[in-house]
Amino acid sequence: MRSSRAGSRKWTPARYRALLRRRGPQSVRFRTRLAILLGAVVIGLAATVFALSADAASAMFERYAARYPYAPLITTPLIFAALVWITRRYVPLARGSGIPQVIAAQQDPEAATKSLVSIRTVAGKALLTLVAVLGGASVGREGPTVQIAAAVMGLSHRVLRVPLRGAVIIAGGAAGVAAAFNTPLAGLLFAIEELASAYEQRVTLLVIAAIVIAGMVAQSVQGDYVYFGLIGAHMGLASALAVVPIAGLVGGLAGGLFSRLMLALATGPHPFTRWSKSRPILFAGICGLVVGGLGCATGLTWGTGYGAARAMITGVDAPLWFGPAKFISTLATAVAGLPGGIFAPSLSVGAGIGNILRSIFPDSSSSAVVILGMVGYFAGVVRAPLTAVIILSETTASRGLMLPMFATAFLADGVSALVCPEKLYHGLSKTFAMRQGDKTSEIA
Repeated sequence: MRSSRAGSRKWTPARYRALLRRRGPQSVRFRTRLAILLGAVVIGLAATVFALSADAASAMFERYAARYPYAPLITTPLIFAALVWITRRYVPLARGSGIPQVIAAQQDPEAATKSLVSIRTVAGKALLTLVAVLGGASVGREGPTVQIAAAVMGLSHRVLRVPLRGAVIIAGGAAGVAAAFNTPLAGLLFAIEELASAYEQRVTLLVIAAIVIAGMVAQSVQGDYVYFGLIGAHMGLASALAVVPIAGLVGGLAGGLFSRLMLALATGPHPFTRWSKSRPILFAGICGLVVGGLGCATGLTWGTGYGAARAMITGVDAPLWFGPAKFISTLATAVAGLPGGIFAPSLSVGAGIGNILRSIFPDSSSSAVVILGMVGYFAGVVRAPLTAVIILSETTASRGLMLPMFATAFLADGVSALVCPEKLYHGLSKTFAMRQGDKTSEIA
């Protein structure tokens, strides 16, 4: 019997050719894995180049604003209006964050590579986002990086002629988050919580592989760094019991309010919404005037707000009005209709909320209170509590604060759901709903 089994397993030329067809270099399985590998490597490189370009653009604007402190009152509204005109005319699917586009792209991934996540769309997205940063807009690069990453993954599959599934779009977007923040765990959780409406078991290895590869490539170029620095904040039980409920309540209310206002201006039936859609260029200019006015008046609300947020985390005193002012600046930028994300600006608004809370709890660790404010607000806006906790734990190296962060995030998520029942990114994704072929809705 053993000999017959050995004979049946004997390698023959026909059997070897059959194995090559199934698993060799020409097989769909091999080309699919190669497409994921190449896509993840390119995502890591693209995220790095985009991050360095955004930092350079931000530094250029800071020098410009310091030299001509009141000039942005004129240039920022003009840039807002010009960006919206260019976006609507040439790359309408590049408007906004980029994450709603990736969510919508899962409906028909193949068609989306020619529209929502096409190379033309993301090239315009990257360029116009950098111009927005140069104009002082309160935008982040993380959302656009997610859309760019999904486009890269789609391109790699088209080049190698393998089928494109929704799981691949998820993997690409999650890899973009990981590479943008240097937070691989946050990328994985973001894929589960936000990008995938129903997470499938078979997607796990695909997503993890893309995240790890993209993160390693980005880290090898940029170095092993912690986004906000090695803070290592922690908080005792007594302080946590006092701070967590307030941080979760305030963060959830503020985050829910932001989402509700965003969705109302994107899809609501209100007269003001209809007016803003009928005069998009004028509306964008008004939003730019709000952003420029706040920036000139405060000197702190420009761009992502990274510097101010990091200062508050490290214990530097900041004006109590920073959080509300940054909230308004970010909202005005987001509803204007120009390309750019809200991830990093939302973390800055959260830091401002934490800065207010630490004046209420002077005996608690100031860094810990600010971080809890960031977790609460971010979870309230994005409605992804696990992602909020992991992003803040990885970007501040404050793993000793994990339990208070989890409690704050879940409380904020619940409070935000009462204020705005619909999740922000999923609500915005409806304005990019796939129709026939590569046609998409132009609601917003």
